[in-house]
Amino acid sequence: MSGKEPGSSVGGIESGIAGADPGVVSPLRIYAVVLSVGVLCSLAIVATYEWTRPIIAENRIAQRRRAILDVVPQADSIQAFAFDEEQQSFRPVPENSDDGGLVFAGFDDSGDLVGLALAARAMGYQDSIELLYGYDPASESVVGIRVLESRETPGLGDRIETDEDFLDNFKRLDVRLADDGRSLMHEITFVKPGEKTEAWQIDGITGATISSRAVAEMLRESTNTWLPRVQSSVDKLRLETGGGSA
Repeated sequence: MSGKEPGSSVGGIESGIAGADPGVVSPLRIYAVVLSVGVLCSLAIVATYEWTRPIIAENRIAQRRRAILDVVPQADSIQAFAFDEEQQSFRPVPENSDDGGLVFAGFDDSGDLVGLALAARAMGYQDSIELLYGYDPASESVVGIRVLESRETPGLGDRIETDEDFLDNFKRLDVRLADDGRSLMHEITFVKPGEKTEAWQIDGITGATISSRAVAEMLRESTNTWLPRVQSSVDKLRLETGGGSA
């Protein structure tokens, strides 16, 4: 048998606790500190988001307005319209509405309708591409595009914004409606660079095939959906307002 007294183990534990290094921090305290820091960081992120959200929204609307005036350069004022699915008609809404399904009518200083701007979006090579395109209801043609958002590869995919030959596709892109007014006479078609032979075709960009094809596809989808609605409502859009916001 051991010569130690029965109480010696208990005494050793007590003396160990009493002699514990005061510099050692308990796991519970570490957890509490980490949790507090996490809560503070979360609050800071939320506060920053709430503070910057209206600024970001205001900047996006300003960017959109500049793009509208780029693709409808004759416009002196703008009026936004939303499409009512139930009524199958357009209704005026504030220009700063943050709705992806808006149509923007451009008016000259006499109040005459000079063009429309519509949005389109599709997946590119890196991420989604969003743009505005101008539409001339008199000639039934797309008359310009302006990229709003793109993360395409610099020097390659982003050439959809800078390549002059590619942008020439949209100086007078044929999007005339068929006789029934419900579809395009010729759907927008993507072709390889240098192979364009028709006014409704889009020449791609060498080295940026995916990005330029994405532009063609989003325009094909958007024009098929929106132009029958828009063209049948042109007279009403003229009557709804004698001009938009200056």
